[in-house]
Amino acid sequence: VQLQACGGGLVQAGGSLRLSCSASGRAFSNYVVAWFRRDPGKARKFVAAIKWSGGGTTYADSVKGRFTVSKDTGKNTVYLRMSSLEPEDTSVYYCAANTGLITSSIPYDYHYNYWGQGTQVTVSS
Repeated sequence: VQLQACGGGLVQAGGSLRLSCSASGRAFSNYVVAWFRRDPGKARKFVAAIKWSGGGTTYADSVKGRFTVSKDTGKNTVYLRMSSLEPEDTSVYYCAANTGLITSSIPYDYHYNYWGQGTQVTVSS
């Protein structure tokens, strides 16, 4: 499956952005689709994930209450709505996907086989 992430940009602190992750080549059925972010020189950090079947969601503590992950079945697309953005949210955001993940595996990037290109999010203070 090929993933295409988009929607990043420059926003002021307190603002909102919505990232999109679209799949081609295969439908997302039975996949977990996740968002990670990576700062220069640092490891990727888990942000949020959604189980395509059932719609269960998981969030990093740092984004709970501010970010919402959702899916559009008809468009085979996962969204990450980011609100109340902080300068600390500035990063390159990546979407990733894989099948057969148990809940405890979801936050770990090495469990994902498919990755989209990153999209830059910059939050100004």
